[in-house]
Amino acid sequence: MHFRVPRAVSVLSFTVAALSAVLLAQTLGHDPRSVFLLAVLAAILFVPSIVGRVRMRRLLMSGDVERVIGIWAESMRRVRHPETMTPLLHATAYAAYGWNHAARHALDRAAKGAAWDAAIEQRLFIETLLDTFEGDRETAVTKATLLQALPIPSAGFLARRRITALRSGLGALARAFAHASRVGDDRVLAKAGAASPLVHWAMRYAEAVVAVDGGSFKKVQELLAQAPEWPAESAFREYHDELIGRTSDLT
Repeated sequence: MHFRVPRAVSVLSFTVAALSAVLLAQTLGHDPRSVFLLAVLAAILFVPSIVGRVRMRRLLMSGDVERVIGIWAESMRRVRHPETMTPLLHATAYAAYGWNHAARHALDRAAKGAAWDAAIEQRLFIETLLDTFEGDRETAVTKATLLQALPIPSAGFLARRRITALRSGLGALARAFAHASRVGDDRVLAKAGAASPLVHWAMRYAEAVVAVDGGSFKKVQELLAQAPEWPAESAFREYHDELIGRTSDLT
């Protein structure tokens, strides 16, 4: 799921930042004591945005999928082709937290048409997670491979890097649950989880599977120590109990 910033907005933001830097240098050159005032101004401008990002990250890592969807509701009302994209956004959230049945139901509600065809990346993202968590691991690996083969969307450097990390992470996740991990997949999963808090726990459970397969039982407990209390609707509840149970017996 990628939100593109209009080019005009990006240019305006860059221009404002550049002008601010020039004004800062000029102001400090005339009166170094003004640095305190400028620091206060910077805090007023940037702290709310930073706090908002931290809160959103905490929410996404809380595992509370219904609240996540509620927070997204305002943005969903502004998407194009809501008859397709709103159910896909619901399915994305549900799949990321292991709510397989709810995610499949959301996919079934999405209107099939031009927007559905255009959303191939998002659909492969959702379906790879669902096939993995529903036990169809071979199909999941195939879809993850198809996802990685798609062209990288036109976006900024950081966005492209995040997209690449997520695609690679999904491939590693599908391989982990198929017990066919490659050397270094644990690092790929960690990088993907850091790139997007939405899939933080999906990647953590995949990392835990890799750790079990590699005999690193202590690492499993470290990975899952801060996991939420998953509801019965989430496949993560069963994974958590099984993984912790296995490592408890062996440590």
